[in-house]
Amino acid sequence: MRVGLLGCGTVGQAVVRLLNDGVGTIERASGHRLEVGPVLVRDPARERPGVDPALITTDAADVLDDPTVAIVIEVMGGIDPTRDYLLRALAAGKSVVTANKQLLSRHGPELLEAAQQGGAELRFEASACAAIPVIKVLRESLLAAEITAITGIVNGTTNYILTEMARRGLAYSDALARAQELGYAEADPTEDVGGGDAAAKMAILSSIAFHTRVHLDDVPHEGIDRLEARDLDLAVRLGFVVKLLGVARLQDGAVSVRVYPALVPVGHRLAAIGGPDNAVLLESRSTREIMLVGPGAGGDETASAVVADVLSILGTHHGSFLHNALADAGRPIAAPGGVRSAFYVRMSVADRPGVLARIASIFAEEDLSIRTVVQSGSGDEATLVLVLHSGTEQRMADALDAVRALDDVRGEPVMLRVLGTGEGGG
Repeated sequence: MRVGLLGCGTVGQAVVRLLNDGVGTIERASGHRLEVGPVLVRDPARERPGVDPALITTDAADVLDDPTVAIVIEVMGGIDPTRDYLLRALAAGKSVVTANKQLLSRHGPELLEAAQQGGAELRFEASACAAIPVIKVLRESLLAAEITAITGIVNGTTNYILTEMARRGLAYSDALARAQELGYAEADPTEDVGGGDAAAKMAILSSIAFHTRVHLDDVPHEGIDRLEARDLDLAVRLGFVVKLLGVARLQDGAVSVRVYPALVPVGHRLAAIGGPDNAVLLESRSTREIMLVGPGAGGDETASAVVADVLSILGTHHGSFLHNALADAGRPIAAPGGVRSAFYVRMSVADRPGVLARIASIFAEEDLSIRTVVQSGSGDEATLVLVLHSGTEQRMADALDAVRALDDVRGEPVMLRVLGTGEGGG
């Protein structure tokens, strides 16, 4: 059985290596002898250790139209022309394994429909958390468990940066530079640090968990690129660590999916996840909490998930229930303003009597109660830090608008969510 590749960068080369090294084991376990077929590349002159130069091509048709290719592995990334390539492969009855989170978060249902029509399989374990088999768990092991919430650290780059900022006291720019040196961050880290990468992954995971078609555009996201080191320091003083979280949950019959930096209590399971690791906490009424932890990025790690999907295809029959992984159960997307969270707010204020009382009254009017207050003065200004109990996003937005209008408040208040009441996992 021949396997064709679309793309052969770091992940693609690792896939070829794993398939070649494991050919005997795969044959004994599955009854199929896999052979790497045509490999589509952009630059045929580039050296690719372990890849037979005779397999290299710059023409996608050599992969897509080859009748001996039964499975197409896509690790080239991007939306166009990748989407068309995969649709062609599926229409021809070729099963597809992809690691393309951006494509799936935008066109997943269309690709699954094409798989059904073509009598092929579409697998995408590597699109979410690399070596962590969270998609397999959701699609198979917990299919009937009625997941109620997913809370995860799903981007290794940002988790490494935040870990270095907290443990070593590095500035954001220095921690990012270190991540780039180690290969955890791209030369252009925008997708990672801006939250877009995590948002795409959460769109995929929530679509499967809640049987609802969650598009990337349905996932509001914030990144860590505007975080200040002093907020990480203050979080530690208050008993928290800061993590970039993906949070998806059922709320009054609707699906809420968001990505944002949040304060996580130090005793929470997710607080201990450091470096480039990922972790996903799954909650349901029947299983309570299950947490999956492991490397969420890297060529070898992603390749292992790709090859695992290839083996799954070999062990399943076409037309199985797995085609319905992104089926739509009709649940709406929750309005962001109605989603509940606890909050952290830091602001600079005039250091004079009555300021805290005026600010507290504004939050009280919006039904937001204060849990913790930390105040430190510096001349005629003071830094005021509040941790508030759970309230809705809209109430918090309205309160911040009123706070900004006070003459006593100087500059823009900083607001972060706090994992706990109303946010799953706490």
